[in-house]
Amino acid sequence: MVKEIVLANAPTGFPVIELGKADSTFEIKEVELLELQDNQLLLQTIFVSNDPAQRGWIQKDQNSDRAYLPPILPGDRMRAASIAKVLKSTSSSFKEGTLVQCYGGWAEQLVVNAKDAFPLPDLPGVSPSVFLGAVGVPGLTAYFGLKDVCKLQEGQVIIISGAAGATGNVAVQLAKHVLKASKVIAIAGSDEKCQWLREIGADVALNYKSSSFPNALVEAAKPSYADCYFDNVGGPILNACLSVIKRNGCVAACGAISAYNDPSQMILSNWAEIIINRITVKGFIVMDYYHRRAEAVEVISSAIKEGKLSVVGGETIVRCTEFKEIPKVWIRLFRGENTGKLVTQVAD
Repeated sequence: MVKEIVLANAPTGFPVIELGKADSTFEIKEVELLELQDNQLLLQTIFVSNDPAQRGWIQKDQNSDRAYLPPILPGDRMRAASIAKVLKSTSSSFKEGTLVQCYGGWAEQLVVNAKDAFPLPDLPGVSPSVFLGAVGVPGLTAYFGLKDVCKLQEGQVIIISGAAGATGNVAVQLAKHVLKASKVIAIAGSDEKCQWLREIGADVALNYKSSSFPNALVEAAKPSYADCYFDNVGGPILNACLSVIKRNGCVAACGAISAYNDPSQMILSNWAEIIINRITVKGFIVMDYYHRRAEAVEVISSAIKEGKLSVVGGETIVRCTEFKEIPKVWIRLFRGENTGKLVTQVAD
């Protein structure tokens, strides 16, 4: 028997993460794994990804016809990207001991079809956890958001919110060091995060919690305003940024973490800016580009090897001494308690 964590009560507001309470969002179950069939793998979970999108997957009463992935229903294992070790294999493509990336979720061990697991590329000198962050879905999101949605060109000006997060910090570095933006304006939630962002490539880093933020944003965008805005947060920051995007500029709508647990934050009072300045707003999901995964992995891996993209300080890895602590790590995302990618380590 092995443990997994499943959805118990779909939330509408802030999730209740204390396991065992009547209204707990999650609960632990013990399950018995089936014997391997042909082309299957028995995996031991080592690292688990924590992503804002997971909050949307468990939202109560969501419209499944509008969702980009099937919702997680009560009784379902919590979905999450993970890095795992192959314990047993009936596939000729995988040997025991191989590290793979998959959507294993919150499970100690699990059985997957070999086609649903990806062996990790060779990237010496970094933790395998980087394949959940800079070289994982957040990094791919940053790459395709900049290249295909923003269509960022050398010499342009870009604003990036949630810039100290998993996607944001990679976007900052790719924009500055690979795509050669003339100015990268990063927005984060503390002075310490802003200092780190300046160290990794941001020309300007602004703390949105500061009373001077609105004026500082306007000053940072001078003299010609921003060509594009990579939006990870939505809400009031999106409103503020719409006022400093140049005519015929664009917004890459990547995330809206400000409203995931508080829908009242999903406000847009600056709609007139979109009309008057002919701003293009395009939402995107990284899975739309997943068939080009190898392209992004190659660019990001090369940037790491060439010193153009630093993963130092770009991860917050929390080791769980007990399996039941996984939700307590995940909830840190929504309290701003991470710098870069938040990863949960559940085994060595």
